[in-house]
Parts: sequence; C-alpha cells; structure tokens
Amino acid sequence: MSATQAIAAMRSGTMTSEDYANSLLARARALRELNAFISLNEQDILDAARNADKMRRAGNTGGVLQGLPIAIKDSVNTRAYPTTNGTQSLKAFRPTANATLAQRLFSEGAICFGKTNMTELSFGWTSNNGTFGAVHNPHNFKRIPGGSSGGSAAAVAAGIVPIAVAADTLGSIRVPAAMCGIYGLRPTFGRYSGDGIFSLTSEKFDQAGPLARSVADLALFDAVQTGGAAATAVKSLKGVRLGIAPFYHSDLDPEIQQVTQEAYRKLQQAGAVLVNVDISGEMKSAFDVAATIMLYETMPSIARFLKEQQTGVGFDQLLSQVAPEMQEFMKHTALPPSRPPEEAFRSMVAQRAKIREATARFYRDHRIDALAYPAISALPAPIGEESDALVSGKKISFFQAYGRNTALGPVASLASLVVPVGLSKDGLPIALEFSKLPNQDQELLELGFALERAIGAISTPQFSPQ
Repeated sequence: MSATQAIAAMRSGTMTSEDYANSLLARARALRELNAFISLNEQDILDAARNADKMRRAGNTGGVLQGLPIAIKDSVNTRAYPTTNGTQSLKAFRPTANATLAQRLFSEGAICFGKTNMTELSFGWTSNNGTFGAVHNPHNFKRIPGGSSGGSAAAVAAGIVPIAVAADTLGSIRVPAAMCGIYGLRPTFGRYSGDGIFSLTSEKFDQAGPLARSVADLALFDAVQTGGAAATAVKSLKGVRLGIAPFYHSDLDPEIQQVTQEAYRKLQQAGAVLVNVDISGEMKSAFDVAATIMLYETMPSIARFLKEQQTGVGFDQLLSQVAPEMQEFMKHTALPPSRPPEEAFRSMVAQRAKIREATARFYRDHRIDALAYPAISALPAPIGEESDALVSGKKISFFQAYGRNTALGPVASLASLVVPVGLSKDGLPIALEFSKLPNQDQELLELGFALERAIGAISTPQFSPQ
C-alpha cells in the first residue's frame, strides 16, 4: 500500500491502524537481514496504532496522517528513540525534543516506526555502517542501498513502511532513492525546518526530505511540512521542456545509458520536448565546490551539533569511537591537515554564488522547465567494494559515479525529484533526477505525477539474497 491508500483504508474502516502496524512489523521481522533499522520498538508502535483506532472510534479523526507509520532516519531528533547519527558515542543520546520536521508528522497523527540505519555521521553514499552493520539493497542483498539514508530507502523499497524521512547534503536522499528504485524529493533548501537534524554544513546544503513509492506520497509529506495544499496530478507533459545536458550523460554505465534513453523516448511520446544543450562551465564545477565547502565545515558542524543538542559528548570523544574505516576516511578528507584550507573554502563560497546565477540564467536562456539526467552514473556497488566504480571496463572514482550528477542540486538550491525508470538485466534499479529552480517544489511535484504516469512502475524487489 502507498501512504495515501493506507490512510484512505483506515479512514473508511476497511483496515485498522493496529492491523496495518502488525502487518508492517511482520514484514520488518521477515526482512531483518536488510538491517534497515538501528532501533525499533514494536510495543510502542502497536500502542500508538491502537490509540489511533480508539480515537477514530470515538469520532476523533485526528490529523491527515492519523495512524500512518513513518520511519525516520537516525540523524533526526526524536524523543521516543535515541538519535545515534549512526555512531557509537551517541548510542545513548536521547534528545529532549523532537526535530520540528518530525513533530509536524506526529502532530498530524503519524506513528514513529523506528529509526533507520545510515552511513555513520551521514558521511558517504554507502550505508555500510561500521558500528551498526551494513544496510542491504532490497533488490540484491549483496549491493549497497546508497547513502547516507540507506536504511530509510531500503525500508520503503521493501514495503516495510510507505514513507521514510531522509536527509541530503550531497545526494543522501537522491542516491539511495535511485539505488533502491523509489521516489525521493530533495526540496529547495530551507523549505522544511532543519531544527534538530544533524548537518554537515552550516546552513548551506543539508536538507531533509521524504522517500516513498509514489509521487502522491511525496506530495502528502510536503503538504504536512509546509501547511499548504498537496500538489495534485493536473500537469501534462505536453510542451514541457526538459534540458538534457551531455555533461551528465558522459561516462555512464551502458545499462543506465540504455534505460535512460528508453525513458526519454517515453517522455517524448507523452509530449515532452527534449532540449539538448550543455550546461555552463560554472555549473560543471558544482561537485568541487560542494565537496570543498562540505569538507571544510564538517568538523565544526559536528562539534556544534554535539554542543547545541547537549549530547554530553565532545568532538574528540566522538571521533575516538568512530568505526576505524570511517575514522580514516574523515582524517584524509575533513580533518587537519587534510581539511581544505580557509582560502579554498572562501573561494568556493564565492564560486557557489556564481553557479547559482549561471543556473538561473541557463534555465531562462534555454526556456528549460526542468533539467533531466541519470541520478547516478554507475549501478549500486557490491558491499565492501566501494572505492571505485567500473563503467564500460573503465574505473571511475566513487565520487564521480555517485556525486557528480547530484552536486548541482544543493549548490544551486534546486528542487530535485528522483524517479525510478527501469532495471538493469540483473534487476538493479535505474533512476532519473529532475530539477527545477528554487521554490518551484509544488510545480516539480505536479510534473512528477506526469513523469510517473508516462514512465510507469518498475518491478518490486524479490528479496532473495544473491
């Protein structure tokens, strides 16, 4: 069931919240091998579901999400569960308040269906967590699900929950959405509150958002967070101009290339106009800009979170307990002496402003409604083999494979939607990302309905370890 279907069934009385919760919990137990959750309290979930049913029987319809289980990434503060951020030293950290984003869900009657596993400290795209274990991709248990919100994506793709909260600095909503074959929305920066959510930058890139199995569920989540009306399926693709930039289509896995072209053909048949024009040099520098800014701000951002949230843990203590492989990775990228120098950081902040201007100009000059491109350049890597990606017999860096195409979104603060478009011959998901200019989230979701209709659904996971 999608979230909207489940809500309708509970409201009509054809299904109780308790029955739905029991069904999802049974699925979670059967698929425990996915390792999608860090913490999950079955009794609390069932108690909340029974309370939702009791309220409904008493004539209190509650909020728009009444009785709906939603999983939450373990970087988002919740009072009912620890917020570990996927790391050892925060296993016992219990926030005193829910993150604003989570509270808005709960205020509308949503049930917290546990906290999901993730890349440690949100620092990477694998969800191969050295403390809590690797999250597995539901389409192939030996492959990564993407990260850092891999547990959220795996739980949604596997049908354990209809919606999960994720968070994205440089692809952490969109990469797992693409690898797990589900829909993901990275809203315009600041559209949803970041209060009480772990971040790797200081008010620049980090943005929470939803993962779901339908655009309608993303629109429902968006409406709850903004207080507005949910986007509806009223937009046709006829005359919609989609920018297709060669930069984003180079060095692609051949199967991604093939499935992408078939998806574009379907969109053209539905009336979309493909505008083949490359992006500017400034826009092509987005990954270097994003990486430099993020790596410079990672250490102070973590330290600030630890202090502001009164975790009782200092940065040095946290680092000393980080899993060895992640500790080495951080030392070689984000900690002195490897941390980018301040001069480089300031240069990239200035370059970011130029990229935002160039992006707005690009959309205007070419009359682009949205950019379209493969969300990632390579298929999900085998767990434990994440140093490089093999594309057409050529090794490309992990950063290029999974970060190049996702970088412009946070740098230019675009509203970005990931849409699953097909499967590889081995059943691994392939997805496109569609991006609109800032604050066009409602229009993007409307477009998403038309994209979903034109492309069609992909096969669901078969849950057989390979």
